[in-house]
Amino acid sequence: MKTFELTAEPRIDLGKKAAKALRKENKIPVVLNGGKIVELNNGKYEGQLNAGEKVVEIGRDGKGIITTDLMVNRADVRKLIYTPEVFVINLTVNGATKKCVLKDLQFHPVNDSVLHIDLLEVNEEKPVTVEVPVHVEGHAAGVKAGGKLFLALKKVKVRGIYTKLPEDVKIDVSDLQIGQAVKVRDLHFDDFEMASPMDLVIAGVRATRASRDASATTQEGEEAAAE
Repeated sequence: MKTFELTAEPRIDLGKKAAKALRKENKIPVVLNGGKIVELNNGKYEGQLNAGEKVVEIGRDGKGIITTDLMVNRADVRKLIYTPEVFVINLTVNGATKKCVLKDLQFHPVNDSVLHIDLLEVNEEKPVTVEVPVHVEGHAAGVKAGGKLFLALKKVKVRGIYTKLPEDVKIDVSDLQIGQAVKVRDLHFDDFEMASPMDLVIAGVRATRASRDASATTQEGEEAAAE
């Protein structure tokens, strides 16, 4: 995957009021998830935390995970958000850089502006799940016969080590006949696995009126020849 350089600042003042004030300054609240797992003592972490960091308890085995509250300039993430491409983000905070991927976005229900960003820290040991675009290749046989190609999913979920994840998932539709489709279960890759529901249709060829008329004409001709 391509890389994206992003600089963030720790966010100390939390809550809805503080987040609203940030957005007025053209900044966006960010949470970096998936950090270091630490030991807790009676539900509390006794180690040192950097600015913006907090520990969230996970499970019941006395462990927690470090998450970081951050803020970024709205202009700095425009090319990260408004694009079909998927990036590995080099996130720099206080001079230290971590690698992460975009996990989730929260948009304003009216004006569609970004209200909140969730990032997920990645490494070469822990698999992650991300959405990547679908890229269709080839000219379907069913289209040549008068059918129409359709794309049901523009993105699919894949899971694997971030260094092995693709920029997109390529689907060859050359052999698809009218009425046939490619489902998630039909795709297999060596370096990563499909994480979307297996029964989802990704792309296919549907019949058109022209293809149905042509099929009917052919059938009538075959029946007449048989007589």
